[in-house]
Amino acid sequence: MIAATLVGLQSVPGLVILYGSVVKKKWAVNSAFMALYAFAAVVLCWVIWAYKMSFGDKLLPFWGKGGPALGQKYLLKQSALPATTHYHKDGTVETAMVTPFYPMATMVWFQCVFAAITVILLAGSLLGRMNIRAWMMFVPLWLTFCYTVGAFSLWGGGFLFHWGVMDYSGGYVIHLSSGIAGFTTAYWVGPRSTKDRERFPPNNVLLMLAGAGLLWLGWAGFNGGDPYAANTDSSMAVLNTNICAATSLLVWTWLDVIFFKKPSVIGAVQGMITGLVCITPAAGLVQGWAAIVMGILSGSVPWFTMMILHKRWTLLHHIDDTLGVFHTHAVAGYLGGILTGIFAEPELCSLFLPVTNSRGAVYGGSGGIQVLKQLAGGAFIIGWNAVVTSIICLVVRVVLPLRMPEEELLIGDDAVHGEEAYALWGDGEKYDSAKHGLYSDDTQHQMPSSGTTQVV
Repeated sequence: MIAATLVGLQSVPGLVILYGSVVKKKWAVNSAFMALYAFAAVVLCWVIWAYKMSFGDKLLPFWGKGGPALGQKYLLKQSALPATTHYHKDGTVETAMVTPFYPMATMVWFQCVFAAITVILLAGSLLGRMNIRAWMMFVPLWLTFCYTVGAFSLWGGGFLFHWGVMDYSGGYVIHLSSGIAGFTTAYWVGPRSTKDRERFPPNNVLLMLAGAGLLWLGWAGFNGGDPYAANTDSSMAVLNTNICAATSLLVWTWLDVIFFKKPSVIGAVQGMITGLVCITPAAGLVQGWAAIVMGILSGSVPWFTMMILHKRWTLLHHIDDTLGVFHTHAVAGYLGGILTGIFAEPELCSLFLPVTNSRGAVYGGSGGIQVLKQLAGGAFIIGWNAVVTSIICLVVRVVLPLRMPEEELLIGDDAVHGEEAYALWGDGEKYDSAKHGLYSDDTQHQMPSSGTTQVV
């Protein structure tokens, strides 16, 4: 329950603050609200049908049978993931069903906050132009048809779980899926306004750091909670998480200084995030020295794809991924999954994984095959999310436009919500261009209408 609360705090207020601060000030309210809305919507969908699709009885090799997780008899019994019993080829049980020593209600909530943060991370690709009504429709559809498939396949007893693909805490289920789905949705929604793409300064760097700090420290619940107990493996996972994140932040910052002559605060946050993402599939499976190696790579490979490759590859440049979620989550998540297949330590694997004698490539034996399993598992997540997210976008587009109309793109929060993040012109005074001149970020605003109620 403590781990679940820490993960929940990563979203609300963590990513709410981060998104509301890292964007241009005319999009602060809208960006924060996209995250807040998604969190609430996921909670309700999760308990009504999506939890059992992710962790219930098997329906298909990659999907569980949907159903409510609301009844007292179900929620008060000992938690269990019914499809996780793993068998030897001769039919004898290799690893028993996952049955943590707490009620099912605890498992439902713990997994709920993971589902919620996945959708919120996806939103980072869409800030500053997605129609909020389309987002409200998109969230439950994506949760139902994308997230549940990855969760069941890798965690809930699906085919990748039984094949032995390693994903300790969501490198694939959460980060690779949100990165690919965000990038795909960004393609279908279309870009921000030209002016916003050219200049998109954060409206509050200090608050952005506060949100990033909640994200970093909340990751103790993210990775420390996934052994389903406060045990030796969770301790290793939390330490490795912080080692990798710190290393990655430093490497990203050094690269910024070497190539751009200035240490970027936003860059440091990006490096922190890529480190956290990269270690996630490996957190409790690798040794401390491997966490440092992974931090070096997570601070440099996504830096290269974002700072160099993005500008040279037409496809990446054409698709407007607002916060670079493709680089920070898809690239870093897949990288972490592959590195897990290389560095996973056999003794640590035996504490967590259903397939006995699992190991990374550096430990010989079946380790070479493990890398291929990691590549294949990631390819499935990429393929499913790219195709199904596209279908969801096309379905939503039939009902609602995915992109805001031009007048809303021009004005921002005031047009979309009737609210703005900062009362910069006095005590509740509405902006008036005749009195106040231009905004520093060149935002255009509606003229105040007469007779409206003043917010005091």
